[in-house]
Amino acid sequence: MTIRSDDEALLAGMSALALKAGALALSIYQEEFLVEAKADSSPVTEADRLGEEIILNGLRKLAPGIPTLAEEAASGGDIPELGEVFFLVDPLDGTKEFISKTGEFTVNIALVRNGKPVLGVVYAPAIGKLYQGVAKKGATLSVVEAGVAGKPAPISVRRAPLKGLVAVASRSHRSPETDAFLSTLNVADFAAAGSSLKFCLIAEGAADVYPRLGRTMEWDTGAGQAVLEAAGGRVVEFGEETPLLYGKRTRGFDNPHFIAWGA
Repeated sequence: MTIRSDDEALLAGMSALALKAGALALSIYQEEFLVEAKADSSPVTEADRLGEEIILNGLRKLAPGIPTLAEEAASGGDIPELGEVFFLVDPLDGTKEFISKTGEFTVNIALVRNGKPVLGVVYAPAIGKLYQGVAKKGATLSVVEAGVAGKPAPISVRRAPLKGLVAVASRSHRSPETDAFLSTLNVADFAAAGSSLKFCLIAEGAADVYPRLGRTMEWDTGAGQAVLEAAGGRVVEFGEETPLLYGKRTRGFDNPHFIAWGA
């Protein structure tokens, strides 16, 4: 895909940082590690904290004028003033999957412009997949071996199959509301997945719809949404056709319920 030179440099830098943080996470994942609880009772590990430190330090060098909203820093009250352009970082999306050792955890980095995620990197180190998305230019998937990403291959959403949709939802946050919504669709199959891999499954044409009728934060979704939308999909607020937007300080940077769709 052909992108403007500044975005190309940003995407390359974001991808390199995701690979570096992912390598650290994978090294911790393969050993015994301590699990602690944050103030909201959600789990946190050394991989969350150290991975975020790697990414934040790298982004400061890559784009010193762009602020970053990052999960662990925000959890500690460190929330910068955000302008029209900012980074979103989740150093370990799917901490519960990380703890359960399902392999379905990701490193998420997104760039937001005017409320829209326009660059996104989602790296799943345990399964060796690096997804990249650039708004209006396309999305790619690279296989990662020994920490090195291979040649990016274009990916795109698929047409909804005549035999019925494949729905994907969270392993850790399935709800009766989600099941009720899915019962209104022509769903032929169901795939469970953790973290931002749900967006990515739709982006690569392996699934068709992902409803999230529960709480998420902007750093959970920005990178995955960027990849999916670059691949031809869309993410809209539940019950609306309005796109899921970012920089929602008055909401505390949480998201309304949303639905991610393929074609």
